[in-house]
Amino acid sequence: MSAAYFITGTDTDVGKTTVAAGLLHAARQAGKSTAAGKPVASGCEVTPRGLRNADALALLAECSLPLAYAEVNPLAFEPAIAPHLAAREAGVALTVQALLKPMQHILDKQADFTLIEGAGGWRVPLADQDNLSDLAKALQLPVILVVGVRLGCINHALLSAEAIARDGLPLVGWVANIIDPKTSRLEENLATLAERLPAPCLGRVPRLKQPTAEAVAEYLQLDLLD
Repeated sequence: MSAAYFITGTDTDVGKTTVAAGLLHAARQAGKSTAAGKPVASGCEVTPRGLRNADALALLAECSLPLAYAEVNPLAFEPAIAPHLAAREAGVALTVQALLKPMQHILDKQADFTLIEGAGGWRVPLADQDNLSDLAKALQLPVILVVGVRLGCINHALLSAEAIARDGLPLVGWVANIIDPKTSRLEENLATLAERLPAPCLGRVPRLKQPTAEAVAEYLQLDLLD
């Protein structure tokens, strides 16, 4: 039976893709077929085959289904700026409708485990009054939240969880990604998150020298999503 999730973060650069790749790897280890989508990505590199985003490539590497890069990441922009600004500079209408069909195409492949990864945090602007969170709503996907554990993470996590609930989507799990292992009162902060977030913690990922998908997967409990 296929399962699909929208994965978001408490901010940008909190290890969302690192965790997403780890979850996909864990699913593959469990014998599940996998697929992923990164609907929009900025900060892409110019290559002979076109623009390529490192995060989208990391997801593609953990997809067991045969997917082309353009299927995983249909909208790619070179500047490492907010996606709606990059799209505006490129003359592209970055709307929910522009992203909905290609992401539904990924979901229609019915992989056992599918992740659609957002960009930055939950309330990332698109064109007009659209937000990337509106895509998650349109797809009606349950949400996994990656919490970048550092000073201030409790506030960011709780506000993100509140926004997700306000948008009518279930938060089904969260992952503590330890960005700053020297965070004061680390264990107390993690305990507060576990107490206050309305979903199970799928794992605590320490600061790794080489955060490969395989290494990250060892710290994740995919069965808590069942």
